[in-house]
Amino acid sequence: MKNFKIVIAFFAILISATTVKAQFVKADVEVSGLTCSMCQLATQKSLKTLDFISDIKPDLNKNIYVLTFKKGAAVDLDMIKKKVKDAGFSVSKLVATFNFKDVKVSNDFHYKYGNDIFHFMNVPSKTLNGETKVTVINKDFISANDFKKFASQTKYACYKTGVMGDAKVFHLTI
Repeated sequence: MKNFKIVIAFFAILISATTVKAQFVKADVEVSGLTCSMCQLATQKSLKTLDFISDIKPDLNKNIYVLTFKKGAAVDLDMIKKKVKDAGFSVSKLVATFNFKDVKVSNDFHYKYGNDIFHFMNVPSKTLNGETKVTVINKDFISANDFKKFASQTKYACYKTGVMGDAKVFHLTI
């Protein structure tokens, strides 16, 4: 029993230490279905309601919104997706920029950040330092064909369900 408590304490320390080694900086959100400036404006207005976003720069030619996040704010990727959907569109790609500090990643590495878990897929073993772009490859952030391709490349059930225990799992590739 004592050994079990030591192991639990070790993992609690490890998880809490890991959560301070990264910070969301910004995200490039590609939105599908935009056809005019009114569509772009509706999506931008919807995204502006998120309190963790400090700035939004739309690019109507590429259907991309560059979102800059408030320093230290808890970023919710699902809320970004929801706000785009509330405006009548869908996210076709989300590339987030994390600022990492000595985070060692490898294929199928799971990283706890805030209340979420980030599962790295198809990445070489390396240490991440500084700003690093990662692409979210969850079901509602990529095409159905790409989702099927990634699903065939992992043995983890969290890819298909998007959850691990009580935590939301976001799947990333570099």
